[in-house]
Amino acid sequence: QVQLVESGGGLVQAGGSLRLSCGASGGTLRSSTMGWFRQAPGKEREFVAAINWSIAWTYYADSVKGRFTISRDNAKNTVYLQMNSLKPEDTAVYYCASTKGGYASRRYSNSGQYDYWGQGTQVTVSS
Repeated sequence: QVQLVESGGGLVQAGGSLRLSCGASGGTLRSSTMGWFRQAPGKEREFVAAINWSIAWTYYADSVKGRFTISRDNAKNTVYLQMNSLKPEDTAVYYCASTKGGYASRRYSNSGQYDYWGQGTQVTVSS
């Protein structure tokens, strides 16, 4: 059973930056994909970014491409989401998620494809 714990959320002005972290424990991530999702009030949870743990293949939602960067640190079993040029519409609770294994070349952008979830961290961008 993999446990995920997010940190790094907070309040930032538009145009600012934040870095979210997601620490994983309790299992191997070797063949997993790690993803970030977000959910704003009254909206459905949406895909933000993902990274395959073994080959570090990354992909992003169009709304964050060029502004957000997902990365991983093997030694620390941690995934990061660097968020730059933040906009008020980025305000949401951000969740880290992991698949239980999988295929390195498969795209995992649907929340139903993920098996483990963190508790979420609030990101608020003021205008």
